[in-house]
Amino acid sequence: MTDLTALVLSCTLKPSPAPSSSVALGEQLLTALGEHGVAGSLVRVRDHDVRFGVSTDEGDGDAWPTIREQVLASDILVIATPIWMGQPSSVCKMVLERLDAELSETDDEGRMSTYGKVAAVAVVGNEDGAHHVTAECLQALNDVGFSVAANGSTYWVGEAMQGTDYNDLDETPEKTASTTKTAAANTAHLARLLKESGYPPA
Repeated sequence: MTDLTALVLSCTLKPSPAPSSSVALGEQLLTALGEHGVAGSLVRVRDHDVRFGVSTDEGDGDAWPTIREQVLASDILVIATPIWMGQPSSVCKMVLERLDAELSETDDEGRMSTYGKVAAVAVVGNEDGAHHVTAECLQALNDVGFSVAANGSTYWVGEAMQGTDYNDLDETPEKTASTTKTAAANTAHLARLLKESGYPPA
């Protein structure tokens, strides 16, 4: 099996060391990817001084270029985000806006720097909106060159208008666990295929 690497960008609003449900689910997806020969790491974006913008480097100490290097060095990118007011978190939206810069980053044959990379999404919240948030993220990621495997997402949503978070649970719900395993297996499979045989010139 070809060695693969993954990067999880947790888009929690909470800085370290505060407990985070999106970190928890992102780490579980990393563990599941590990069962398919994928080594990875997680970055909590909130811990870094990422600037708003749509370029690869907004200057003045912008932390995005360092994170971008990790994105480009990975075969798989996972966006892990909480739901806020039925939407991806503001941190998640900022990450997607920064990835917009990849539209103009192409090789000599017109392929974006993200071609050949696979994206997956992990969503958590104690309100409705997981499908909507997943759709927003996957559409944006595909727009900027990432491929998406079948069932390339996982999520957990608690009871509406209650205060239980994913990281408060005593054990992972079986359905979320099985969905995470499927997302990991299919994402790793597609990433391995693309690494062995990439896209044609644009």
